[in-house]
Amino acid sequence: MAKKSEKIVFYGTGRRKKSIARVRLVDGKGEITVNGKSLDEYFGTEILKVIVKQPLTATNTVSKYDVICKVQGGGYTGQAGAIRHGISRALLQANGEYRPTLKTSGFLTRDPRMKERKKYGLKKARKAPQFSKR
Repeated sequence: MAKKSEKIVFYGTGRRKKSIARVRLVDGKGEITVNGKSLDEYFGTEILKVIVKQPLTATNTVSKYDVICKVQGGGYTGQAGAIRHGISRALLQANGEYRPTLKTSGFLTRDPRMKERKKYGLKKARKAPQFSKR
């Protein structure tokens, strides 16, 4: 009985706003799958597709790895940022020499900006009800 050759898999978790992406990098020919759908199917706008591919293009590994990711929470922009962060972390696990390139591009930094909480007496975080002197 022949042994099944195991593929080497690299993992990375990315976060942005309320989105969390679990990313797997597998040796392949550059296919990106998000929640069981292709990248073109999942993200409508071209800008979001570019954001997801940025770490791969920066390290010249677009056609080297297949990216499989599951993402949940937040909106499309936050999800694209979370996937970018997860891919960057997985690439770092695959090869430590990518660190300076990814670090200078800012892909390894977790974006700390979050939604501000609503305060009492206000309609939203900062929006106040209309003021009238009389």
